[in-house]
Amino acid sequence: MKFGIDRLIEEPALHRPLAGRRVALLAHSASVTRELRHSLDVLGALDGITLSAAFGPQHGLRGDKQDNMIESPDFVDPVLGIPVFSLYGEVRRPTAAMMDSFDVLLVDLLDLGCRIYTFETTLRYVLEEAARLGKAVWVLDRPNPIGRPVEGLRLQAGWESFVGAGTLPMRHGLTLGELGHWFVNTLRLDLDYQVVTMHGWEPERAPGYGWPLESRTWVNPSPNAPTLWMARCYPGSVLLEGTTLSEGRGTTRPLEVLGAPDIDAVQVLREMQALAPHWLQGCIVRPCWFEPTFHKHAGKLCSAFQVHVENAGYDHAAFRPWRLYALAFKAIRRLYPDYALWRDFAYEYELDKLAIDVINGSPLLREWVDNPAAAPADLDQLLQADESSWSEERESVLLYRQ
Repeated sequence: MKFGIDRLIEEPALHRPLAGRRVALLAHSASVTRELRHSLDVLGALDGITLSAAFGPQHGLRGDKQDNMIESPDFVDPVLGIPVFSLYGEVRRPTAAMMDSFDVLLVDLLDLGCRIYTFETTLRYVLEEAARLGKAVWVLDRPNPIGRPVEGLRLQAGWESFVGAGTLPMRHGLTLGELGHWFVNTLRLDLDYQVVTMHGWEPERAPGYGWPLESRTWVNPSPNAPTLWMARCYPGSVLLEGTTLSEGRGTTRPLEVLGAPDIDAVQVLREMQALAPHWLQGCIVRPCWFEPTFHKHAGKLCSAFQVHVENAGYDHAAFRPWRLYALAFKAIRRLYPDYALWRDFAYEYELDKLAIDVINGSPLLREWVDNPAAAPADLDQLLQADESSWSEERESVLLYRQ
């Protein structure tokens, strides 16, 4: 199997059109070739390509910033001597001066296939600015590591943010290259947009179901994305960022666990089983304990559970992480009616909205959790409508079919 970066390097016909043009690269820590060389280093040494600038998204070009909402500065690359602009520092959207540094922008980012992942919003912003200023954008495509399944409520109009680039469900099932086509189409952008497609991507193939486990090494696309297993859980576990519950930051299994010092996780799991056992399918949920070394509940013993998707109990088609974590919130609200569940802080610079609503792109999930009369079937009805409409809408931009 070949990723877009591998094909661009190995096939002269693909990189020949870049000759004589100023080329910039938008990349991060997981932007590596099959041999695990960073794309910036490889492209900088490739005959016929003139790198004039580089860009880093959230967490930086080399993935150095560990926590959320930690900004990166601009700097000059010490080897290539080119400017490296931060798109998660003083600006989120590239400025005209930044855009003036190149003719073609190559985007080589491993995405997690989840609407809230900020690399998707960064892609939208660079496409919009490229269309405005007459620049070309090429996505060097990489797998969506969690494959094709669709899940979650669609973001509602007016709820766009840096963690919500468009009316997508939480888990959209597109590669970044396909998502770029969707942005171009829905935003009616006029620009030279191309995708250097992958060769041999098989999103329905076991055991990776989106990620080629047998042939490619996992490199963290962000510091708390250490494994494929985290990526599979992420469309649900990321909801925890809008709550007072720990998502496991400060442990070795971030975003695979849920815990707090003032809940009984075993009781929570029993309540979840009673409410909607079918929402727990496709994985094994194991009660456990952890004590975060930093972040929420640091130094406190948390009653918890871990969602296991790395074993024979994993069913790719049945696993629905968004529903699983939503169900956990509902169970906690039923067991502890006055629990201070929703975290109130400026999430990704949104100052006047609750974080859980920003994450979901609407207040619908929170309202369902807090309504004692609302049942899983009520939420499932909303979910099925959104998931069905998105599955139809995305058909026109799919580049890989099995």
